Amino acid sequence: MPPHDPRSAAAVRRELSRELGARRVSADLTDDVEILVSELVGNAVRYANPLPGGVLRIAWELARNDEGHEVTLRVTDGGAIDAAGFPHQMDAPLDSETGRGLRIVATLASDWGVDTEAPGQSVWAVLRRKSTPLEVA
Repeated sequence: MPPHDPRSAAAVRRELSRELGARRVSADLTDDVEILVSELVGNAVRYANPLPGGVLRIAWELARNDEGHEVTLRVTDGGAIDAAGFPHQMDAPLDSETGRGLRIVATLASDWGVDTEAPGQSVWAVLRRKSTPLEVA
């Protein structure tokens, strides 16, 4: 479990990219997964408390189905810093330095959402590709 720290986004992105590369996932799917995990980890660090021990829990799953390929990402944190901080898309201007993360997630992901669980919450996103070749080792 990575620490609840801004540097964790880059570390998680590198680890996930290595794993997807080893499983021969296409570059376009890997690129989108890297963007999504960066946004999800970044949002957890910026807007949520850590889990006990000062960490985040990161999970991903790579699957193949009849329609194509799917990567599911899940970032679990200790819950919103304040009561109004439940993860939601903001209507931030395109030139804003913050507030566009979940809009990016919603644009790239096939589906995304938030699950509340003790002791915090998980934000998850699913990426599906119909025409991308994938060889699962």
